[in-house]
Amino acid sequence: MRSRITTFLAPLVGLLSAVKAIQLDLNSQDSIKSATSTIAYDMMTYYSGNQSGQTPGLLPGPCDSTACYYWWEAGAMFGSLVNYWQYTGDDSYNPVVSQALAFQIGPDQNYNPPNQSKNMGVDDQAFWAFSAMDAAEANFPEPGGDTPSWLAIAQAVFNFQADLWDTATCGGGMRWQVFSFNAGYNLKNTISNGGNFQLAARLARYTGNQTYADWAEQMWDWMAGSPLFQYQGDTLYIWDNTNVDNNCSDVAHFAWTYNYGTMLVGAAYMYNFTNGSEPWGTRINQILNGAFGLFFPADYGGNIMTEFQCEPASNCNNDQSSFKAYLSRWMAVTALLVPYTADQIMPKLQASAAGAAQQCTGGDNGRMCGRRWYSNWDGTSGVGQQMQALSVIGATQINSGIAPKSVDTGGVSKSDPGAGTDVNTSPVVTHSPITTKDKAGAGVLTVLAICFVVGGSIWIIM
Repeated sequence: MRSRITTFLAPLVGLLSAVKAIQLDLNSQDSIKSATSTIAYDMMTYYSGNQSGQTPGLLPGPCDSTACYYWWEAGAMFGSLVNYWQYTGDDSYNPVVSQALAFQIGPDQNYNPPNQSKNMGVDDQAFWAFSAMDAAEANFPEPGGDTPSWLAIAQAVFNFQADLWDTATCGGGMRWQVFSFNAGYNLKNTISNGGNFQLAARLARYTGNQTYADWAEQMWDWMAGSPLFQYQGDTLYIWDNTNVDNNCSDVAHFAWTYNYGTMLVGAAYMYNFTNGSEPWGTRINQILNGAFGLFFPADYGGNIMTEFQCEPASNCNNDQSSFKAYLSRWMAVTALLVPYTADQIMPKLQASAAGAAQQCTGGDNGRMCGRRWYSNWDGTSGVGQQMQALSVIGATQINSGIAPKSVDTGGVSKSDPGAGTDVNTSPVVTHSPITTKDKAGAGVLTVLAICFVVGGSIWIIM
């Protein structure tokens, strides 16, 4: 009887989920605002950093379980809320965003806070810097007080990372990890080097400073000469990482959406900064050819984005479950900065947005989003899944009125080219001065240790 009742109710449960699902009409701004508002709300149910006793800017951790979210993804999430504010005009999350982006600044004005510095990756910093740049480019309300401007924070990150350029191995580039005691220090990966490239390109366009552009050129040239880039005709394949232990002679053949996204939008900023000069147009075309061929397969109609390395096998981790958010956002920005790409990019964003919305039918509330935009809800949920859906649906609203600003187009965030230049890239452990109480306590412990050893010896002899 119980199994028969369950079978009978199953269609009704599906119907209830469908009623609660995200409703989206891409021809209606009101519909898009409603959908993104709901998705953003559900995303922020994972965040408690603004509550009493919690740490602003951090998602649940520590990172020793599947429920963990690394520090970098939190930074990316706040950037997605800056974008959400741009797309919808809804400023309800702005105070939380400002609090988090300001709190996670370290003592040297960059994103290297004491609670994260010993686990610091170049890519981790980059994603927080991207969010600061999002804020600067959107004229997001400045933090005020003694907190540096959004632009100055991003400049401080750039200055910190410039000291990490490593010519001792592989002829240049940056290692994945900042400190040698961290696993992955032996790798030079795309998201770290590409993230630095993107940051330099965005700073060049915002400030008009050629020094940033020269750095971006240097980084591109190094990556293009490494195994991270593989050219096949008019297509560029971008791989994940290479190893300094064998002088970067081979590469890990993994292709991720966010690697393509960070190189694409960095090239788009350089194209715009140089007024459409070559070779940036050619490079953009090569990246798009690679991205379209890999992440928009014909099996799903050719316009719906998928993270093919992990979605089909249902083994994406929390990081990978957010990757499509960044390619979505950065494709949309590319369509603005490089107008001739819009006819190729926008149909893919629109189809992906529709696919993302239709599968947001999961969880207890019947509207949580999963990873697979080409099918029904896949049974997964989390910050990354919500951020992906939020970003791709919002990206369909990109328009010239919210194009990234610069000092020449109304950007008001103040520049500080020397921000954070006193930073020390070597970890330092400080100790409190030794007091009389410390010495007395040490003496007592020494006497107890001697008694323990002598007593143990007598017991063994007896």
